[in-house]
Amino acid sequence: MPSSLKKIRIGVIGTSEPDARLYRIAEEVGREIARRDGVLICGGLGGVMEAAAKGAQQKGGLTIGILPTEDTSLANPYIDIPIATGIGEARNIIIVRSAEALIAIGKGFGTLSEISFALKMKKPLVGIETWDVSSQILSADKPSEAVEKAIKLAEEAK
Repeated sequence: MPSSLKKIRIGVIGTSEPDARLYRIAEEVGREIARRDGVLICGGLGGVMEAAAKGAQQKGGLTIGILPTEDTSLANPYIDIPIATGIGEARNIIIVRSAEALIAIGKGFGTLSEISFALKMKKPLVGIETWDVSSQILSADKPSEAVEKAIKLAEEAK
């Protein structure tokens, strides 16, 4: 089995319009995922998705972007593998289904939909300054803590 298939897949979901502080947090989450040899899965566009992918690439991590459009050229420049779906926001289900655990950063209605799908699918979910809609969302204060919790939960779920 190729080594990339053995790596843990962490989905990063979050606002498409983060402030500078949340952008830095998302970047650090991406770096932490790469440091732990994980694969980052996100929506492939801007905001938290771009920041996390940028951070992961800085540390040599693999990034996958599940795009809402049919045009892979719309992926942010830090996506290694753009997957064009052409299904709009319905691609949120693919992001959640493909991840072994998810980290939600910030708030936004797209993020809320992904959180809902994660809860429904019983996916491990860690949040940093995100929607407080369920006790099943574990809170984290720092990027390293969020990634550590997400990996632990994903491994326990196997």
